Amino acid sequence: MAENWSSTDPGVIRFPSGVLVRGRGLRHPLPPGPRPSLTVHLLGKRPPPAAWESRWVRWPDFRLPKDRRQAREAFAEALARAAHERVEIACGGGIGRTGTALACMAVLDGVPAERAVEFVRRHYHRRAVETPWQRRFVRRFADA
Repeated sequence: MAENWSSTDPGVIRFPSGVLVRGRGLRHPLPPGPRPSLTVHLLGKRPPPAAWESRWVRWPDFRLPKDRRQAREAFAEALARAAHERVEIACGGGIGRTGTALACMAVLDGVPAERAVEFVRRHYHRRAVETPWQRRFVRRFADA
């Protein structure tokens, strides 16, 4: 079993439960330090092979997941595994889709849906969750 991230690692967000998850943009170099145990790729096309376990949620840029149930399952698995493993959530730029997924994970972790975008913008990236429909997706995530 892998050790967890440090809250000082680049792109790492700490959820209210204390769970740490790294957000990342795949167009940027892999950050230095430990590698993840699991990456959830949020991409419109199949991700490149990874040297560690990965999941693919089909999610075109600036849009929403193609299969919302699959996305919810991937977020729940990632959050559960992040309690004991290094988990990262990654899209192309690491802001819109990644921020949206992290906000949904914050809802799963107990953050009220109407405050989840603000939470992720404060603790991960100030421009996370880029589009109005991504913000609406997060607000409605608790009801899905």
